[in-house]
Amino acid sequence: MQKAEFSAKLIEASRTLAGKAGSLSFSEPVRYIYNPLFYARLPNEAYITRYGNTGKRVLFVGMNPGPWGMIQTGVPFGDVHMVRDWLGICEPVGQPDHLHPKRPVYGFSCKRGEVSGQRLWGLIKKRFGSPDEFFKEHFVSNYCPLAFFTEEGKNITPDKLPQASGKALLDICDEHLLAVINTLSPKWVIGVGRFAGKRIEAVVESLSREYGTAPQKAPLTASILHPSPASPIANRGWEEQVIDRLKEIKVW
Repeated sequence: MQKAEFSAKLIEASRTLAGKAGSLSFSEPVRYIYNPLFYARLPNEAYITRYGNTGKRVLFVGMNPGPWGMIQTGVPFGDVHMVRDWLGICEPVGQPDHLHPKRPVYGFSCKRGEVSGQRLWGLIKKRFGSPDEFFKEHFVSNYCPLAFFTEEGKNITPDKLPQASGKALLDICDEHLLAVINTLSPKWVIGVGRFAGKRIEAVVESLSREYGTAPQKAPLTASILHPSPASPIANRGWEEQVIDRLKEIKVW
């Protein structure tokens, strides 16, 4: 494929995901739903266009948008400083349809950092130096495009959703992940955190069944520790643990 074809396919898949996921209804305790693939479409598609325009050896997949990361910038693990000043992306950002007063969206004017994004992109910056060097063989995506909040503004991760609505969402997100894998043809798909790792395993298992006697067409899978500051383990040398893990499985 030509470079533009890769990013065009990823953008088409992203828009399909945004529409299907955005049409779902969720029961209590979910009261607010943010879909940055809609209101932050411009920076999200700028990221895909600039960095998702070739096949990749390694695909990293996170769980869902963080309140001070992708919710603000539309980019996975999208800490404002890292997205604007290192990835070189700064586009207008709109607002969710229903905004929780405790979960504002400031876009690239947001002054608060996203620790998970600072850790992930900080490690990548330290190791590769420039975005172009990293994205020659790597790409970073998210499994679920939506963020969920309670009436009080508490974050609800996809694994904590009510079962009925959660299952419908997983099916849609699995479909998108499969489209990303088929477009980028990675050798490795790495879950950033346990939840993403499990969803990757399920999707790749279905891919292996589809190919039958040609398992080499299905990528290898693994997980790394999520960089969230809510994880005591991640707060004890996340970077070193992730580097050791990626070297152990010979991804790096």
